Amino acid sequence: MTAAPLSYLDLSIGAFLIILNAGLSLLLNLGLGRALFIAALRATVQLLLVGLVLKTVFALASPIWVLGIAALMTATATYEVWSRQKRRFAGPWGVGVGAGATVLASVFVTSFALLTLRPEPWYRPEIAIPLVGIVLGSVMNGVSISLNAFNTGLVQERAAIEAQLALGAGRYTALKPLQRNALRSGLIPIVNQMSAAGIITLPGMMTGQILAGMAPLEAAKYQILVLFLLSGGAGLGALVATYVAVWRCSDERDRLRLDRLYKP
Repeated sequence: MTAAPLSYLDLSIGAFLIILNAGLSLLLNLGLGRALFIAALRATVQLLLVGLVLKTVFALASPIWVLGIAALMTATATYEVWSRQKRRFAGPWGVGVGAGATVLASVFVTSFALLTLRPEPWYRPEIAIPLVGIVLGSVMNGVSISLNAFNTGLVQERAAIEAQLALGAGRYTALKPLQRNALRSGLIPIVNQMSAAGIITLPGMMTGQILAGMAPLEAAKYQILVLFLLSGGAGLGALVATYVAVWRCSDERDRLRLDRLYKP
């Protein structure tokens, strides 16, 4: 048995929950009512438009369209990584560090997933595009959180780091504790997600597949694979981003170069 299609009336009924939250915001003077309505409207318009675009892309089944959609999604994720950093590198490096880590991790993990699932053809849009989307989301979070934690900590712990450098420590040694903390911060969300899966929550992909009629055990296997992919993407992206950040915030003479950070 598969889930019945939703009508626009069903969606309107569901929107009652948004109205309820807005009412609570007004009652408690939270000031979030307008933001809730705008966010709900944006989500509705964006998702419906994406649904129409993907319907066309699925029908065309062209590798050019699939790669184009993947490139657009990656560019958007790169912008989000850049915009989420309170401290970022100045100039092109502000975008380049996050973009390089995001692209590298996403391409590697998505390629690994396609080799594992072996769709025919390899660019089958209904498989490739969702995989790119879920992997990008995890990579984006890992890279943005770890970079923000690293650059923020760099400014806060400047004195301690420069003291180690003055005592003869190399830049990778002096910055290793900061890098470790940044990596830990970037991986916490996926660790929490995996820890809660199945006991506290039923992840979205598994729920969707069960609603679509897949056997629960098979849906669980797919969800396990996806969680492994998300973990790999977040970890690889955060690792690349922090190593590049260590290299960029110091020089070959083991000096700290905070002048390379953007000053808000």
